[in-house]
Amino acid sequence: MTDLTGLRLSYTRAELRRADLNPDPLAQFQGWLQEAIEAGLREPYALSLATADASGRPSVRTVLLRGATPAGLTFYTNYDSHKGRDLSANPQAELLFHWPELERQVRAYGPVTRVPDAESDAYFHARPRESQLAAHASDPQSAPTPGRVALEATFAALHDRFPAGSEVPRPAFWGGLRVAVQEWEFWQGRANRLHDRFTYTRSGDDWQVQRLMP
Repeated sequence: MTDLTGLRLSYTRAELRRADLNPDPLAQFQGWLQEAIEAGLREPYALSLATADASGRPSVRTVLLRGATPAGLTFYTNYDSHKGRDLSANPQAELLFHWPELERQVRAYGPVTRVPDAESDAYFHARPRESQLAAHASDPQSAPTPGRVALEATFAALHDRFPAGSEVPRPAFWGGLRVAVQEWEFWQGRANRLHDRFTYTRSGDDWQVQRLMP
């Protein structure tokens, strides 16, 4: 295996100053996300979702952001999945967006709640039909499966159960989760590991902005 201790990059693409920041962290995030989309990055809306169960055992995985509004950051999942069970027992999470081509990261932390059923219904029916069927097939998500053959047999049976032209109902175990962000961190890589880092912390209706040591 390659010696990893000798592998490193120096980040020189950009800088982040206090004067560059939007006073609204959501607008700052939306701007950075839009830049990542326009730069042609692959799935720039993908994020690492960190949760912990009731005992404090952490878990992390990649999900896709499906909404960024004043109400919070939204993603969709099987409520009976590992992350769903974690968030039922310990409804708080941290999200990490990493855009290496732009030498940027964004962290967001806050409590998590389910989105209204009507909102989950609307998103579910906007998904490709195959994805709708897959939501039914992967139940309970994260549980052991006998094998790929059994999974694909279930998927085929769902095609027969819901033939083309019929509506695929959203399963009750599947829907949206929303993180009401209480703390943001924006990170811009800099040369010599002297990175620019700023946090926004909720203080009543306002946000306190602070530069962090790299």
